[in-house]
Amino acid sequence: MDDYKNPTGETPSGQPEGGTATAARMKLSEKAAEVKEKAAEFGRKTVDNIEESRKSAAGALHQAAAKLHSGGEQLSGIAHTAVDQISGVAHGTADKLHEAADYIHEKDLKGMGEDLKEIVKRYPGPSLAVAAVLGFIVARSFRRD
Repeated sequence: MDDYKNPTGETPSGQPEGGTATAARMKLSEKAAEVKEKAAEFGRKTVDNIEESRKSAAGALHQAAAKLHSGGEQLSGIAHTAVDQISGVAHGTADKLHEAADYIHEKDLKGMGEDLKEIVKRYPGPSLAVAAVLGFIVARSFRRD
C-alpha cells in the first residue's frame, strides 16, 4: 500500500516494494468486490421478500374488505330495524325528560312534596323499596368520606 510518508514505494528497510504487496492489494480488492456483490444480492433478495409480503398483505386486506362489505350489507337491514327502535326509545326518553323539566319548572317545593305524599300513599311497597335504596346510597357516601 502507498504510504504518504514513503512516496518512493520502498519498505521501511529500504528495499523496493515487491509483488507481495501488489498481490495482497489484488486479493483485498477481489474480496471487497465479492462482499459488495453478496451485499447487493442480499439487498435484492430482501426487496423481493418485502415485495412478496406486501402483495400478500394487500391481498389479505382486499379479502377482509370484501367480507366486511358483504357483512355490512347484511347488517344494514338489521341495523335499520335496531336504529328505528333505539331512535324510538331515545325520543320517548327525551319526551319524559321534557315533562320532568316542565314539572320542576311549574311546581314549587311545597307542591312537589304533596305530589310525593300522594305517590307514597298510592304505591307504598315500591316507595319503601326506593327509600331503602336511597338510604343505602346515602349511607355508603358518608362511609367513603
